[in-house]
Amino acid sequence: MNLHQLMRDLNENNGSKIVLVVADGLGGLPLEPGGRTELETAKKPNLDAMVREGVCGLSIPVLPGITPGSGPGHLGLFGYDPLEYKIGRGILEALGINFQVGPRDVAVRGNFCTVNAEGLITDRRAGRPSTDRCVEMCKKMQSIKVPGVEVFVEPVREHRFVVVFRGDHLGDLVNDTDPQALNVPPLFAVGEDANSQNTAKAINTFVVEAGKLLKNDAPTNMVTLRGFARYPKIATMQNIYGLKAACIAVYPMYKGLARLVGMDILDAGATLSEQIDTLKKAWDSYDFFFLHYKYTDSTGEDGNFDGKVAKIEALDMELPRIRALNPDVLLVTGDHSTPAKMRSHSWHPVPTVLCAKNARPDGAVAFGESFCLRGGLGQVEAKYLMSLAMAHAGRLGKYGA
Repeated sequence: MNLHQLMRDLNENNGSKIVLVVADGLGGLPLEPGGRTELETAKKPNLDAMVREGVCGLSIPVLPGITPGSGPGHLGLFGYDPLEYKIGRGILEALGINFQVGPRDVAVRGNFCTVNAEGLITDRRAGRPSTDRCVEMCKKMQSIKVPGVEVFVEPVREHRFVVVFRGDHLGDLVNDTDPQALNVPPLFAVGEDANSQNTAKAINTFVVEAGKLLKNDAPTNMVTLRGFARYPKIATMQNIYGLKAACIAVYPMYKGLARLVGMDILDAGATLSEQIDTLKKAWDSYDFFFLHYKYTDSTGEDGNFDGKVAKIEALDMELPRIRALNPDVLLVTGDHSTPAKMRSHSWHPVPTVLCAKNARPDGAVAFGESFCLRGGLGQVEAKYLMSLAMAHAGRLGKYGA
């Protein structure tokens, strides 16, 4: 019996409410030996109070030493083993903007980037352009024709867009063209099997044509593509946990993740305050709420230690509004760590706090990596956080006689 079957057998509907707050990229590192992490530096009285009242620990997104992408990181938090459910980012971005992906489609996540006269990447995110700029550049690329396939180009947000290739005999076993490095050219796409080679050929044609169209549009003068994916089959949270679940996320990719596991996508607005307004309005209609907060991740990727501290403090200021709704379980964690020191996702376990009336206090007094290392949850794989939340909400029956 696997974990999902166990959850199906044991789940009980008692009307309790679970709120999962995901501060993207929450975990960090000190800039200097003996220093404090971003979370330990921040003034966060409300998160600290949650730790004193509840139980804390560290979440391992995939396995020790494995650096996760956002997709695996969130699937783990939703209780899906990220090693079993390997889902490309392209499908998540497409679902996030509610693009109807069909059986002949391969979806791809695109980034605008900046290249110099030699074709070498100087900025992987094109200076984080405005969404209006993204829309303008995508309209240009909608004119690109690729022999043998239909091509759909849709804007997402800032430097992100989606490309969907539709045709027969297309596969998704294709390498990313983003080299994840500067001062090198975009990579050439190569397919691992015959169908994926067809996709790679279409990709390479598209990238060449995009480069021609955008060459005079610096900083958005080139593109990289990654996360090639077809639509996967995956059980819903309603089916597994018996939960009517809702997503309150601003960024499309996280809406895509939530839609994939059967959550309703609510209008999140544009700010954290508006997200919590939505939470309050929808409170009586759902059992489970996923609230996503992006900016702890983007500041970490930018190497902005002080900026990440400020975003943690901004989240902390809004927490009393969530707690005022009196959720039976409030879980705050991240999908992965994004230390400003590293300017990237990392393998470090993620600080996690669970607050519920039946939580066993562990003596921790502040929310940070050092206290969480000694917390009562221990170091737990993220895929088990849902069963812990369900248990603390009184939604799991006894196993066995």
